[in-house]
Amino acid sequence: MIDRTHALSLTRQAEALGISRGMVYYVPCAMSEYNLDLMRTIDARHLDFPFAGARMLRRLLRGEFPDVGRRRIGS
Repeated sequence: MIDRTHALSLTRQAEALGISRGMVYYVPCAMSEYNLDLMRTIDARHLDFPFAGARMLRRLLRGEFPDVGRRRIGS
């Protein structure tokens, strides 16, 4: 797809493919084990309490994840 050794610049290659330059330079990073565990727990609690909003989920998670706020849960 993108050839970094090609004579055509990366910007021109991205333009020709119709993708942004940000996609060319983006290097994905792995999620931390803490975040994965938090997401799994939020999913499980949400299945148990489908009516729960971010504030109620925060209260439900307070024992396991005391430092997590409602904005992190809601996003």
